[in-house]
Amino acid sequence: MASPELSPLEGPANGLAAVVALRGMADRLEDAEVERAMGAGWSWSQVAEALGVTRQAVHKKHARRLIAAGIDLRRRNG
Repeated sequence: MASPELSPLEGPANGLAAVVALRGMADRLEDAEVERAMGAGWSWSQVAEALGVTRQAVHKKHARRLIAAGIDLRRRNG
C-alpha cells in the first residue's frame, strides 16, 4: 500500500522546523532555570548535576549572561 503524496508543507520541512523551535524553547527554559537556581544559591556543581553535564560546561555556557543579569554567583572556597 503506497503512502499518499505529501505536500512540501506536510513533509520533512515541518518536522525539521519543529525541531529548531523546540531547541530554541529548550535553550530559553535552561537559561531561565539556571538563572533561578543560581539566584536561589545553588552551586555550579549542583546545577551541573541536575543538567547531567560538567560544572565547567554550565559555567562556560551561562556565567557571562548571569553576571550581566546581576546574579550573585557562589564562589568556591579556597
